[in-house]
Amino acid sequence: MTTDPSEYDKAMPIVRAHLAKVERAVSRTGISHGWQLYATVRQALVEALRDEDAQDVPPQVVDEFARRISEEPDMLPF
Repeated sequence: MTTDPSEYDKAMPIVRAHLAKVERAVSRTGISHGWQLYATVRQALVEALRDEDAQDVPPQVVDEFARRISEEPDMLPF
């Protein structure tokens, strides 16, 4: 199965915009909740993602970001 290159070109701005929303939510949560308990961080991250209209992030990804913010916020890539 091949993908029409124009479909990729159409999709990339949407993907970039979504990733920017996720990055803002993770960054904001890392700044405000770094080193706090996992449950607290996860709830704050869920709320930040909702605020950014990016609540469709898979739960496993939310869990991993929350774990990293809780345990090692200085290691976040943004």
